Amino acid sequence: MTTAWEFRQMTTADLPNVMEIEELCHAFPWTAGIFSDCLRVGYHCWVIHRAGEIWGYGVMSTGADEAHVLNVSVHPTVRRQGAGEAMMQVFTLQAQEKGAHSLFLEVRPSNIGAMRMYEKLGYNEIGRRKNYYPAPGNGREDAILYAKDIITGFDP
Repeated sequence: MTTAWEFRQMTTADLPNVMEIEELCHAFPWTAGIFSDCLRVGYHCWVIHRAGEIWGYGVMSTGADEAHVLNVSVHPTVRRQGAGEAMMQVFTLQAQEKGAHSLFLEVRPSNIGAMRMYEKLGYNEIGRRKNYYPAPGNGREDAILYAKDIITGFDP
């Protein structure tokens, strides 16, 4: 039986493990400096771990009445085991605690697995950012914008 995923706040000591996963997951990875900046400014930075090992991470910002998921990555060997969905649930709860009404994110159209997960979790496509991401061969790839209403206890 698989042990459940656990979560804890990311620290600078986690960055070597985070960078290893980041480079495995992305053709155009974030730098360690980007992660350090996210930690420094107080973004919600979490690692997904199990049995003493880090298997993924997530970064989210909150402000005013919205939250924005900036990065969720799971080691390729443990994908499709619920870690990404669980990370999104953690972010939803944190965003609600901060008073956010909506949760936003962008995803590459080529990332079919992530798009399926977000749609399964109730996110809706709300638009596109043309040529948002770098792509191989000096190309560019659009970003699909997703959003989800997460307000609780709303009674109009």
